[in-house]
Amino acid sequence: MRYPSYKYFYAAVDFIVIISSFLIAHVLYYTFYARIYVSLADLRIGDYLNFFLTGLLFILIFHYLHLYKMNIFLTRALHLTVLFKALIYGLLGMIVVSFFSKISSISDSRLFLSIYFLTSLTIFTLVRIFLLQIIYAKVLSNRIFKIQILIIGAGKSGKSFAQKLSFENIFGVELVGFLDDTVEKGTTVFNNLKVLGKIDDIGELKARMNFKEVAICIDRIEYEHLLDIIDKCQKLGLTVKVTSDLFGIIPQKIFSEEYQDIPVINVSPKFNYTFYYFTKRALDYLGATIGIILLSPFFITTAILIKLTSKGPVIYKQTRIGKNGKPFDFYKFRSMNLMDGEDHDRVKNMLNFMKGNSPSDKIVNDRRITVVGKLLRKYSLDEIPQLLNVLKGDMSLVGPRPCLPYEYEHYDEWQKRRLSVIPGCTGLWQVSGRSEVNFNDSIVMDLYYINNISPWLDLQLIFKTLPVMLFARGGK
Repeated sequence: MRYPSYKYFYAAVDFIVIISSFLIAHVLYYTFYARIYVSLADLRIGDYLNFFLTGLLFILIFHYLHLYKMNIFLTRALHLTVLFKALIYGLLGMIVVSFFSKISSISDSRLFLSIYFLTSLTIFTLVRIFLLQIIYAKVLSNRIFKIQILIIGAGKSGKSFAQKLSFENIFGVELVGFLDDTVEKGTTVFNNLKVLGKIDDIGELKARMNFKEVAICIDRIEYEHLLDIIDKCQKLGLTVKVTSDLFGIIPQKIFSEEYQDIPVINVSPKFNYTFYYFTKRALDYLGATIGIILLSPFFITTAILIKLTSKGPVIYKQTRIGKNGKPFDFYKFRSMNLMDGEDHDRVKNMLNFMKGNSPSDKIVNDRRITVVGKLLRKYSLDEIPQLLNVLKGDMSLVGPRPCLPYEYEHYDEWQKRRLSVIPGCTGLWQVSGRSEVNFNDSIVMDLYYINNISPWLDLQLIFKTLPVMLFARGGK
């Protein structure tokens, strides 16, 4: 996993605080309230193992609530609010863990939970809100966690980024200079920061200056060019952050890190994809198998309703394009009346939508939707047979959506990157207002997912899919 060093530092401190709070709460509970004293030495190995696992649960909750992002932990009021929320979530998680693990001191005592909550809140407030901010400032002055950033783009956006970070820099950022293909090398852009060369010189500069992060701030750039620069930087092992308007949909839909009120979108892979792929496939098979077993009554009921209300097969099979442009048979519950040949109106509307010339709500031909199909489509229940695609290995539970062959033929080259991984049943743009997102923004969100792919992100998207389906958000 590739994260900045300060995030590992904060996570390690958090883990120590969580375990310490457990032990302090244990001593207080048994010293002052319990009838039978149980010393720390009398605890079983299983008890300590459960403390350890619960500590990891808290770390995941902290990560989910963005407590490791600088614009959270460097802002005291917001930091304290989010911290309080995280501890409440963690407490609920503890109750669940203790119920199954049967740690008597936890599961049998609300008083113990209350003591633990107050203890952890007090220690975290002292450590995170006050002490760590002082320590962070000290280590920044000693360059331990100094973040050296090279700015790609010496235009208006790049200069503005440099100005804001230079005037009030609480993030430990040290700007090393600019790269730009349109400005002469040696040109001073802001203060003493100069253009150090062309974008193609980045490999040589990294070897010489050893910076580890770049911020891409190029004005008026095409998607393909931007993605090529990202690829070039990633091959060098650099952390890549983007401030381009082309990725503007990301901070609108997803909590992103900020440098001095400037949203920066991290597009750097954090996991070894080969390892992640095998883990992902194992979870896909397990999740799809469990889903099919649990939903089998729904399968049978839906099949009967479709048969009784319209002519045609229950399962609609369609050719879709999967990973690296490979076609496969895609399964859905049939929600439309059958027709001979291609639905030319739908094709025309879809191509106009892809070009940005038509709203997304005009793509579906409402006249063809069946009575049962309206309900299935509204709550995305017609998608459930795709669990069969997951078992076959054509799809994953989470990933970019597969497209139709004619759509793929009209993709620009940069748009085809969304199918560089196995497509999924749900994904980032589906849980962010499916039919409320325009075509290019949906591609950008898929590319963001691909570059930030992780088991943790997959779990978040799966959990977020459930309320999207239940409340029919963006469904057509």
